[in-house]
Parts: sequence; structure tokens; C-alpha cells
Amino acid sequence: MSNLLLDASMVISNTDYVAFTFFIGTMAMMAAAVFFFFEVGNTAPEWRTSVLVSGLITFIAAVHYYYMRGYSLETGESPIFFRYVDWILTVPLMCVEFYLITKKAGAKASLLWKLIFASVIMLVTGYWGEAVARDQAAFWGLVSGLAYFYIVYEVFAGEVAKLAKASNPAVQKAVSALLKFVIIGWAIYPVGYMAGTADGQWYAFMKDLPLDMDIIYNIGDAVNKIGFGLVIYSLSRSK
Repeated sequence: MSNLLLDASMVISNTDYVAFTFFIGTMAMMAAAVFFFFEVGNTAPEWRTSVLVSGLITFIAAVHYYYMRGYSLETGESPIFFRYVDWILTVPLMCVEFYLITKKAGAKASLLWKLIFASVIMLVTGYWGEAVARDQAAFWGLVSGLAYFYIVYEVFAGEVAKLAKASNPAVQKAVSALLKFVIIGWAIYPVGYMAGTADGQWYAFMKDLPLDMDIIYNIGDAVNKIGFGLVIYSLSRSK
């Protein structure tokens, strides 16, 4: 591992946009994690856990991005396995944020476990289609998408939405902002999935488009993980 990290310190080519986005992603996640951790002590007690979780999400991502950057430079391959390890840890934590926000409005632990279960199904089936059964990528992508739409439903019209509606305007605003991330920000990932598994699928036309799976995923992670945390941080400063 030490040799891998040493080799990863090589100069990145000016045209290696994949390595560049891995590098930017590492630095951005690390900076966000430091910011959130330092701000925990300056946060009202009722919001400290939420800000701490935001720090954990970006810290876990920063560690994985540092390793994925080295793996990509060393092998020239996409770090699919390590990316899903990152997601299986951070995406459920992002669902935890919805629970923490709406807990004060009466959210039960059952809501938390429903969101976590849906996120795990979304990720496991996505990994299966992307790394194991690539010839069935469209089917497993559909299953993953159904789990994703269940999360969207819960936030848009389900229990999360109802609890937010019964809460104060700051919580309503925060849930509305996080919903935009789930609908728009998370929609980046299916594009990356299709770009990386286009061979032999109904969306094979994407193979000829100037799209790189890792670049799309890296942009999506930076937007969503840091953006989620900033929404939580903003809420913690609301009166």
C-alpha cells in the first residue's frame, strides 16, 4: 500500500482529467470535513450531531478519494469496488441526515431504517450491474433506480415531507433543499452508470458520447456530499 501511495504522488498529466477530478475531489472533501468538524463546537447542541455526520460523510469520502486517486494512477483502471465501499458508508449517512432533521418533528426510528434499507438496495444492485453482471446492467440499474425513487418519494411526498410540513420554516426549507439534491444531484449518478456500462445495453449510444464514468461520479460526489453538509450547516444557523 505504501508503494501505491508513493507512486500516486507522480505528476498528473495536463490531459488526465480523471486524475485531476480525483485530486480536486480529495482536497474538497478534506477541506469540507475539517470545516464541519471545527464548527461542531460552535453549533447549537440540538444540531451538533447533524453537523458531525456531515463531517463524517466528507471525511470518509476524502480518505477513499485519496486511495482511489492512487489506484487510478497506478493501474489506469476505474476504482469501482472502492467507490462502492465509499458509497455504502456515506449514502446511508446522508439518509440519516433526513432523519435527524425531522426527528424534532416526531420522526420515528422506522423512517431511518427504511431510508437506509432503500439506499443499501440501491447501491448493492448498482454495484452488481456495474461490476459483476455487466451484461445485465440495464436490469440491475432499473432495480437500483426503483430504490432511488422510493427515497425520492419519501422526501417529496412521504413521511419525510409530511414531518417537514409539520415543522418550522427552517426545517421545511432545509428538506426542500435536500430534496433538490436528491432529485437533481443524485440524478448525476445514473448518467455515470450508463456511461460505464453502455456495451450491449439499450443505451449503447452513450458509449460514443464524450463522457467518462469516473469524472461524472467525481463531480456528483463533490456536489452532493459537500452540498448536503452545507445545507445542514445552514440549517444549524437558522433561528
